[in-house]
Amino acid sequence: MKISFLRAALVSAIALTPLPCQPTPETQRTPQFENDDVKVWKTVVMPHAPLTMHTHEHPRVIVALAGGTMKIVNEDGTSETQVWDTGKAYWLPLAEGKKRHADANLGDKPIEVMVIELKNATEK
Repeated sequence: MKISFLRAALVSAIALTPLPCQPTPETQRTPQFENDDVKVWKTVVMPHAPLTMHTHEHPRVIVALAGGTMKIVNEDGTSETQVWDTGKAYWLPLAEGKKRHADANLGDKPIEVMVIELKNATEK
């Protein structure tokens, strides 16, 4: 009986011991193609791992390969939330890209997008 109690206590202690924290995977950006007119890359934005503040030099089209809800936080403190549906394309104008901002995936699953940067586009 004494051994059974000790065994049960040991098994319980092992089961209740927290595992070491694993680092949150970081956003992945994988170049796909580039020429004088366009630059294309695939980005995977992990949940709860905000991107650092940045800007964009050209307007972009994104295609959501695995959609989700992205919060864009501007340097001035304003923010907006965008919902990107899987399989749909979205226009991201230069004026918005020039604002210094950080993006955060608000969901629990990675957001995966193909980004097409239009190097020679002129906006009206």
